[in-house]
Amino acid sequence: MFSSLFKLACCCGYAGCALCCKCCPRIRQSRSTRFMYALYFILISLICCIMMSRTVAIEMKKHIPFYEDICKGIKAGDTCEKLVGYSAVYRVCFGMACFFFIFCLFTIKINNSKSCRAYIHNGFWFIKLLLLVAMCSGAFFIPDQDTFLKAWRYVGAIGAFVFIGIQLILLVEFAHKWNKNWTAGTVHNKMWYAFLALVTLLMYTIAVGALILMAWFYTREEGCLQNKIFVGVNGGLCLLISLVAISPCVQNRKHGQPHSGLLQSGLISCYVTYLTFSALSSKPVETILDKNQKNITICSPNFGQELYRDENLVTGLGTTLLFACILYSCLTSTTRSSSEALRGRYAAPEQEVARCCFCLAPDGEDVDEPDDRRGGQQVIYDEKKGTVYSYTYFHFVFFLASLYVMMTVTNWFNYEGAHIEKFFSGSTSFFWVKMASCWMCVLIYLWTLIAPLCCPTREFSV
Repeated sequence: MFSSLFKLACCCGYAGCALCCKCCPRIRQSRSTRFMYALYFILISLICCIMMSRTVAIEMKKHIPFYEDICKGIKAGDTCEKLVGYSAVYRVCFGMACFFFIFCLFTIKINNSKSCRAYIHNGFWFIKLLLLVAMCSGAFFIPDQDTFLKAWRYVGAIGAFVFIGIQLILLVEFAHKWNKNWTAGTVHNKMWYAFLALVTLLMYTIAVGALILMAWFYTREEGCLQNKIFVGVNGGLCLLISLVAISPCVQNRKHGQPHSGLLQSGLISCYVTYLTFSALSSKPVETILDKNQKNITICSPNFGQELYRDENLVTGLGTTLLFACILYSCLTSTTRSSSEALRGRYAAPEQEVARCCFCLAPDGEDVDEPDDRRGGQQVIYDEKKGTVYSYTYFHFVFFLASLYVMMTVTNWFNYEGAHIEKFFSGSTSFFWVKMASCWMCVLIYLWTLIAPLCCPTREFSV
């Protein structure tokens, strides 16, 4: 009994990360901390999805005794309408965003895990969970809700676009880093040339194949003009960035990009075709009358229609993949190398060691071996000499991700009448957001190529 009470008390201190059973593999303190914050993020995101679910609201009304009395008792409306819909998601995400923003300010200039603020960042999980719940709940009591929702919607849109922009910048940085790392290997082993050629050929094959399939399934001889334009324009952009990447003025000039090549442009082309496909799939379905006066779907593939009729299956799978991608983006963009890349700081070329999985470099060295006598999961305290990642930047990215989740779950600017069951059935807002992301990615990559030519007096390194 006393052992259980002691473990519960540890949740309120800085040693909460060692409470798992001993059979669990050992873990670094820096990773366990990020895992816990990610867990909080997933928890609130799932609550937002439930709030946007029409099915869950109906089932709760059917199976919870005295449902209407409970709703009236907590002053949430006759049918708890204040706890569902886009306005409820806005309030909950406001609380989560404030939580991460406060910690973003609180952790400024923390250099190691020995300071008092670092202890709070790396522990006190139960207290922080109570704080997060209190902030999400307190958002429902903000006065003048109409003005708050209108203002918060614009803040959310700006933050969501910034989040998308950061991910695109890091994608371009990843492409340049990949090429530089493998190119460095060619100095010692010519086999890296074969790897570069093979991967480049594979990515261009995927990009060209995807464009051909989109032209086949999302267009027709008559009509579908918008789809034809977007597939053609984005295909032309892929060709443009490939030509610019290998142009002599970019590669050979003193202030150019000597490491520029087809590997980076191939990766960007793959991502552009993926966003194009995702945008076309997100468009509302277009129908026309055939010869028999029956509605038929045009400008979209006919296969998979039976699958899309199962709303619960599509919503469940789609939402899971969406939040997995968001979480992956948050965790991979909060490493020390990513935060330094956004500030224009990169590793020196002589430090490059070619590796197949160069992006999975360890966070740091084990500076403190775990003590087996303590019991529980073995935790490696790897931040005593210095932090492995930027605490402030970590919380800032999750702050932006909270706004991105808010806008995505509520269907961006088509929030009226939005619900999670129709999340993947087609939306004009989703279509334009993905298309804008596609063009933004191309512009960012082109800027990394031509910036040294436009500003020769400045030093650029990627």
